[in-house]
Amino acid sequence: MRKSKTIAFSVGLVAASAIFVFLEGWTHWEFFWHLAAIPLEILIAVFIVESILERHESRGRRQQLMYIKSYMFRSQMRDLFIADFAALKSPALTMDGIRRASLDELREMRRQAERIEYRSLEAMETVVGEYVAAEPVWHAFRERAITYNFEEIFLDMIAILHFVYDVRSFKAKHPHAHFIHEAAKRADLMATTEKILTDGIRLFLDYALELKEKKPVLFEEMMADYETAMRLRETA
Repeated sequence: MRKSKTIAFSVGLVAASAIFVFLEGWTHWEFFWHLAAIPLEILIAVFIVESILERHESRGRRQQLMYIKSYMFRSQMRDLFIADFAALKSPALTMDGIRRASLDELREMRRQAERIEYRSLEAMETVVGEYVAAEPVWHAFRERAITYNFEEIFLDMIAILHFVYDVRSFKAKHPHAHFIHEAAKRADLMATTEKILTDGIRLFLDYALELKEKKPVLFEEMMADYETAMRLRETA
């Protein structure tokens, strides 16, 4: 709505400037040249102000997204990330290692995570199950992506939801079979599965880096939650 008003206002200013230019050509009064410049100066000022406002709003939305992620990562997505990291063969990444890593060490972990290998298909199946269980999270993120105009996140959530629906459809027909074994028979489906699961690892590391750099207290709180949850799992 604001953009449409800005466009209409800009067109009006350009039209006003054009009228003054026409009048100068018709009357040969130099004064109209000065009048023609005024709308253009206003237009430049409007664009500068709009740019500043958009950057401010973008920073505000990013800040809100950071806190939304903190809630989601520490509650509804915690089991998913624990399972995903536990299934890794390489690189050898642990929650304890992430918590105690320096910024440079975290960046190196993130670089290593560009190439991920899982321990087994069965380990991957556990992670697939967690992605299905977290379906409400993907819907929630999708809605927030629409609200805050995060196109990339929206597209990521759509891809994950399509994957979840594929898993659900398979499980409905083959309740006792492993989805990952079916995926392993089809190169395209396996590639999608690996991308979804490994993107989760990289997403977690990206967020850990963001918190470590910008909100270290929040980083410590989140990682402490994860370590506590893992100890409870081990003693259960």
